[in-house]
Amino acid sequence: MFYTDYKLQYPVRVETPDPVFARALQQAIGGIEGEIRVAMQYMFQAWGMRGPSKYRDMLLNTAAEELGHIEMLATAVALNLDGAPLELQEAGAQDAAVGSIMGGRNFRQFLSAGLAALPVDSDGVPFDMSHVYASGNIAGDMYANITAEGTGRTLATRLYHMTQDPGMRDMLAYLIARDTMHQNQWKAVIEELEDERPQMPVPNSFPQEQENQDFNYVYLGFTADGAEPPRGRWSDGPSVDGQGATFSIRPMEPLGEVPDLGPARPGTYPQVAQLPEAEEAQ
Repeated sequence: MFYTDYKLQYPVRVETPDPVFARALQQAIGGIEGEIRVAMQYMFQAWGMRGPSKYRDMLLNTAAEELGHIEMLATAVALNLDGAPLELQEAGAQDAAVGSIMGGRNFRQFLSAGLAALPVDSDGVPFDMSHVYASGNIAGDMYANITAEGTGRTLATRLYHMTQDPGMRDMLAYLIARDTMHQNQWKAVIEELEDERPQMPVPNSFPQEQENQDFNYVYLGFTADGAEPPRGRWSDGPSVDGQGATFSIRPMEPLGEVPDLGPARPGTYPQVAQLPEAEEAQ
């Protein structure tokens, strides 16, 4: 169950309403880097979590926090849309460059939501949950969460750069700080699990002796004309997963055959040239 006390998680104030920035804020709500994504990701990871209950509880607490972030951003969108000064529109009408920027507003925020936020990105595309990752593997999910928070923090810093409004910068500074904590939080889970045994490769429950031993720690080069493949930490020295393996590097050579799917089946209605000779003669 979820509860609310009707108050925002952190203060949200706008000194100079900006409808263009309201559209930009939509990316932090319904974009693939946004708060709907991480809230749903942590929810579904928690609901499917097996094993120690503390990880489920931690995920649910963080998911609830992300719901509060959505509320903050939705409030910020509404405040940026409501009361935008008329001179902004007048300036847009007089200057083609400014007009093109002001024309970047999301009119659905007015037409569909009455000057409020929507569960969409900055282009008005609804969030469809396709970027919610909940694999049931705790290490795999934690790595996915670090990536989610990394892209979310990058977005928040770009939004911070876009605005000079003190209230918006204060709110975004809070969200950026929480992204910092969450990145560390998910990495801390991995480190805690690694106190027992290495977590890579994921899943670490599959017997590694059953995978192809010729390819599990070799960097394959796909460069043409005999060019040297790029070298780095990934190609030389001990592997990073703590399994005692050593990286190597070699050019990739095709090991398979030329694919031949044979003629088409008549019932699929291909062109005559694709049919078996006997069928073509008929």
